[in-house]
Amino acid sequence: MVEVLAQSYDSDRKWPRLMWDLVYPKIREAKFVMKTIRNSISALSVGLLAAFITPTPSYAGDYNGNFMARIGATVVDPDTDFDVFTPAPVPGSPAEVSTEVIPSLTLTYFFNQNLALELFCCFAKHEAKGKGALAALPDLGDTWIFPPALTLQYHFNNMGGIKPYVGAGVQYINFFNEGSASSLAGAKLDIDDAFGFTLQAGVDVPLGDGWYLNGDVKKTWLETDAKWSNGVTADFDLDPWIFTVGVGYRFNLSDLVGGN
Repeated sequence: MVEVLAQSYDSDRKWPRLMWDLVYPKIREAKFVMKTIRNSISALSVGLLAAFITPTPSYAGDYNGNFMARIGATVVDPDTDFDVFTPAPVPGSPAEVSTEVIPSLTLTYFFNQNLALELFCCFAKHEAKGKGALAALPDLGDTWIFPPALTLQYHFNNMGGIKPYVGAGVQYINFFNEGSASSLAGAKLDIDDAFGFTLQAGVDVPLGDGWYLNGDVKKTWLETDAKWSNGVTADFDLDPWIFTVGVGYRFNLSDLVGGN
């Protein structure tokens, strides 16, 4: 099979080069856009956190405020299902992705007392390793991910001070800075970015002066493709569970931006 592909490439080597020349600028443009978005959200996060930890009466907490920011500790637990090809199919689901604990930031805007829009964001580094038929391959590479999730929420207000909520939305995962797989002779890993559908449930428990204790769980269904520079490929469902415990601060956004 490899010989046939090599002969086909040699007989018409100008065509792949032409396609690469057309596609490569678009790839670079897309990666630049995602890097800009990542940097912008990081800068926004730092600015907001600095504002919240700076003592000032103008940011008075308000349990009926229209904005909430949360920081938390998050467990990202991928529920993976791999189809690996070498190029022949490997039986079973012979690979898995590591579970990681990371810091996270959540920004929520309340349209009213019940409806809100939440942006969840973090950065994580995950490792892939073989299992089952590929258990002898402990290092299949690693990757950084930027996985913002946007959900529309409904908050319940008739349960005393405790405020449970549910939500649904989308998650986009940007894979970047992929590493090499030492178990595959240093083959470079490349993973396609992907969108997924997200469900969410959580609860806010008031602590006083606009502060909340928060517990949250999200489940995302997401499918993507991976390939290594030695010709190995994989189709896999990432499907992460995302568990977060943190603290939140609710206030009126006009206080932060200087409105009345």
